[in-house]
Amino acid sequence: MHSTNLLLEEPIRMASILEPSKPSFFPAMTKIVGTLGPKSRSVEVISSCLKSGMSVARFDFSWGDLEFHQETLENLKTAIKSTKKLCAVMLDTVGAELQVVNKNETTISLEENASVVLTPDQGQEATSQLLPINFNGLAKAVKPGDTIFMGQYLFTGSETTSVWLEVSELKGDDVVCVIKNSATLAGSLFTLHVSQVHIDLPTLSDSDKEVISKWGAVNKIDFLSLSYTRHAEDVKEAREFLSKFGDLQQTQIFAKIENIEGLTHFDEILSAADGIILSRGNLGIDLPPEKVFLFQKAALFKCNMAGKPAVVTRVVDSMTDNLRPTRAEATDVANAVLDGSDAILLGAETLRGLYPVETISTVGKICAEVGFLSVLAEKVFNQDIYFKRTVKLVGEPMSHLESIASSAVRAAIKVKASIIICFTSSGRAARLIAKYRPTMPVLSVVIPRLKTNQLRWSFTGAFEARQSLIVRGLFPMLADPRHPAEATSATNESVLKVALDHGKASGIIKSHDRVVVCQKVGDSSVVKIIELED
Repeated sequence: MHSTNLLLEEPIRMASILEPSKPSFFPAMTKIVGTLGPKSRSVEVISSCLKSGMSVARFDFSWGDLEFHQETLENLKTAIKSTKKLCAVMLDTVGAELQVVNKNETTISLEENASVVLTPDQGQEATSQLLPINFNGLAKAVKPGDTIFMGQYLFTGSETTSVWLEVSELKGDDVVCVIKNSATLAGSLFTLHVSQVHIDLPTLSDSDKEVISKWGAVNKIDFLSLSYTRHAEDVKEAREFLSKFGDLQQTQIFAKIENIEGLTHFDEILSAADGIILSRGNLGIDLPPEKVFLFQKAALFKCNMAGKPAVVTRVVDSMTDNLRPTRAEATDVANAVLDGSDAILLGAETLRGLYPVETISTVGKICAEVGFLSVLAEKVFNQDIYFKRTVKLVGEPMSHLESIASSAVRAAIKVKASIIICFTSSGRAARLIAKYRPTMPVLSVVIPRLKTNQLRWSFTGAFEARQSLIVRGLFPMLADPRHPAEATSATNESVLKVALDHGKASGIIKSHDRVVVCQKVGDSSVVKIIELED
């Protein structure tokens, strides 16, 4: 009796799980941020990463010099041209990161129950008994009994280069620790994380400012990943610094939440930032393991309701050295998508991992499968409930733009549209549509605007298009500059035809499909439904 009811109520037929996944022009609604490094910086590999679904390239300045990263960026530009795949650029700062100074890069063996001294004297050579660090205030920040984690940069947890230390004694500026597990430190960069202790280092360091001014401004970065964000003031200070560079005034700031301080001030940080990155590696050290999932769900929910992109890290660590993820990791990716993540960020897996392309492809397939399941299975993701909850939390009266965006999504779901096409110049309308989590892709047609700095004329649009590459379900298309934002009805129809042709060519739109279009006509915003002919 019970089994019959269960089968009638199951979200999908069990046999359908074995059916091949349907190919799609868009790899997945959820985006993938890939960190480019030694294993993923050639034109060939970057091209494969783009084809596999990477839409944002992350440049991590915790290691590598400006010249190295510039070469990688030039390779990215070449790959973008050859693949015709748009890709945004994210600069990741170092921030208040504690590092072991191992100038000679010697291999260091640490034995369980032995002692090791952490010293701010960076002139000392790193040994099994003495480890120089880049912070002279550690002895004032910790006390006996505190826990310190030390691991290879972007540690995966599967290697034997991670060690737990317990503070046993303070000697002046030195911190004496007991080693809790045996490990071998090998590699160029090791970081320390002190559990639930405030580290008095600036969120935006002098070296970060130098990188932004010498590399970020020159390359007009789309996103700044602000490591170790602890307060809203950190975001405000970073935005003030970016405003000094004309080309970075549009750069979006993603606050990276990495510790208890960031968690405690999450609401104010979310209000100040353009997006959030949940750095689960460090959070997993600061938080009890049983609390990590709870913070993830709560944080993603808040980001979704605020209409701000949320990025989750550390999902397939084992793929740094293996071709397949573990069962737990595959499920973790799926749950991150179902929890509301806009993008998945890959760190060590693509930076120094053996299989960067395969990792992006695997994560993309899992995300796509979850997205496809969400469309079919109301019990996996009930869009109707989500929509009503979002509308309720927005409250009344709604802003004009929010009302149009929510109406477009509601109409698209009711008529079972295959796609929503949104005309936008700032990208805000498209992002608001994405906020309501439509089950179909949103083609964001970015209409350029003409601007001048008193010396030369230029078009806006490229920034806005690339910045949608981190938002779930948004897929940008740059309109012809000859069709400005203040276009006539005739030119709007011309751009719409190009967008529809793009959708048909990519296989998203077919004959007799319905398409919802959100656009401006004169001073009015219009939502219309188009049914395509043969």
